Amino acid sequence: MKNTSVTFRDLGSVDYKKAWDYQEELFQEIIDQKLHNRAHPESLQPTPNYLLFCEHPHVYTMGKSGSENNLLANMLELQNKQATFYKINRGGDITYHGPGQIVGYPILDLDNFSPDIHQYVHRLEEAIILTIAEYGLQGERLQGASGVWLEPDIPAKARKICAIGIRSSRWVTMHGFAFNVNTDLSYFDLINPCGFTDKKATSMQAELGQSFDMEGIKSKVKKHLGILFGMNLEQA
Repeated sequence: MKNTSVTFRDLGSVDYKKAWDYQEELFQEIIDQKLHNRAHPESLQPTPNYLLFCEHPHVYTMGKSGSENNLLANMLELQNKQATFYKINRGGDITYHGPGQIVGYPILDLDNFSPDIHQYVHRLEEAIILTIAEYGLQGERLQGASGVWLEPDIPAKARKICAIGIRSSRWVTMHGFAFNVNTDLSYFDLINPCGFTDKKATSMQAELGQSFDMEGIKSKVKKHLGILFGMNLEQA
């Protein structure tokens, strides 16, 4: 019983831990429904899906495979930058979230769409690639690294505009992408972004020399995600 309806919620600016806890709650709700359906096939109920957008106050997060050597600041320096730090349960290394960045958390039962993690990540990347293409930027993929890059094949110029780090269990996803729109890139100076020492982060603002309306960019990302996944998005 596939359910392609997806409840969309824009959480606005929200503390990272609060958003993480909320993700876990929705993630577990879907897992529990899947387990119930397996145990009681006579009374199947469709599993729900969610798409959350938000911005976070300054925060650094490190995935399960991350190295603390990629955090180049101590805790006092982080406090001086009004930034927090969390070790979390997604894949990937260290990244930064902050104002001017669109963070997307798809909490989906991929059995409702396509149970293929590689394809799932590819679609997240493609939504950002299509969005920035509307502004004349050519987003690409870098072999061996997730996310969306500009000029990835030129070592001295390769720069990441969108990071992706996910967790999945029983084909249910959480965490997601961080898309730099009007982001203060100086915060990336305190880390080796995603573990890279030879590549930089960038933003739409840095590339195009102007700030952008976040709501307009969000609407485009949401549109492309809906089309790529075949979602029936419902505002909550």
